[in-house]
Amino acid sequence: MRNDFKSWAKAHQSLIETSLVTLLPTKELLPERLHDAMRFSVLGGGKRIRPLLAFAAGELSEADEERVTIAGVAVELIHAYSLVHDDLPCMDDDILRRGKPTCHIEYNEATALLVGDSLQSLSFQLLAEYHLADTPKIQLNMIKLLAQAAGSRGMAGGQAFDLESVGKTLNLPELEFMHIHKTGALIRAAVMIGACCGNNMSDVQLKSLDHFTRHIGLAFQVVDDVLDTEATTATLGKTAGKDADNNKPTYVSILGVKKAHELAEQLRLDAYQELEIFGEKAARLRQLTDYIIQRDF
Repeated sequence: MRNDFKSWAKAHQSLIETSLVTLLPTKELLPERLHDAMRFSVLGGGKRIRPLLAFAAGELSEADEERVTIAGVAVELIHAYSLVHDDLPCMDDDILRRGKPTCHIEYNEATALLVGDSLQSLSFQLLAEYHLADTPKIQLNMIKLLAQAAGSRGMAGGQAFDLESVGKTLNLPELEFMHIHKTGALIRAAVMIGACCGNNMSDVQLKSLDHFTRHIGLAFQVVDDVLDTEATTATLGKTAGKDADNNKPTYVSILGVKKAHELAEQLRLDAYQELEIFGEKAARLRQLTDYIIQRDF
């Protein structure tokens, strides 16, 4: 079953990569430098976890794979834009991302700013341009879900809170609030949008799925914090130990490594519990939960 999951993940990562290659503007199209920088920032790196979550959630609602592919690309473009902007000198000021220079290092800061803006607008263009749901109302809700996840009540708001927290001591609820927005909001959007590509779910099912996303969103960040402490720059593809160097509050700084591992495991169990209502249809989401905790391929 584990090998089966690896095959499934690789096939869908390849599908997303091929779709990104096709849907991003070609570097021959004016303005060439901007389009080249967009492709540099998106293609050939990353594990595409958010699109994989969209595909897995789509299995719950028996969604058409072509619909979920576009939805997954849209979410991945938002994620890529956030990384480009996060790496800017005015944010985290990093020089390495996915094993290669960050966008502002490879090009310049102005280009990196425009890359992020362009990736974000392309994401919403795709959600509006393709037929992704059974009704216009559902598709409009998908656009709303992604907009909320990316904005001040989601990822951007979480980043603002993160910047304000540098050098401060946060308690656990404050740290969770920050990461529910900064990291968890886009993970939630990926799952919910993927599910929206298929058949309607009951309110009870949607509530369980929403609670599931909260658990895995926090688990993802807990593991990120542990990896920032334990892994090397070569393994991460980005600068290791940067959170500690910048005096940022993390799950490791608050709990210690051992308790952070324990928290991640508890979040895994909580996520599993929310998926019980779906039975075997949630097999891929369970496997992705394991992967988020283990990060072993």
